[in-house]
Amino acid sequence: MENIDIRKYIIENFKEDNEEKIRDSIETTIKFKDEDALIGLGVLFELLWEKSTEEDKNKYLKLINDNIKNN
Repeated sequence: MENIDIRKYIIENFKEDNEEKIRDSIETTIKFKDEDALIGLGVLFELLWEKSTEEDKNKYLKLINDNIKNN
């Protein structure tokens, strides 16, 4: 069985997509609670996190924490 680099696979799948297509993928994954596609959202979040400033990371953390507490 071949080893697959999931991160690389997901990034390659989105490389040619525009913002609208990426948004649609994110919203569809959330709407249908697609467990397998959640991995892809994790990779997208990782890309966002790695390129974010400390200020942005703190904003994300607050949003995540607030939503966890209010869910």
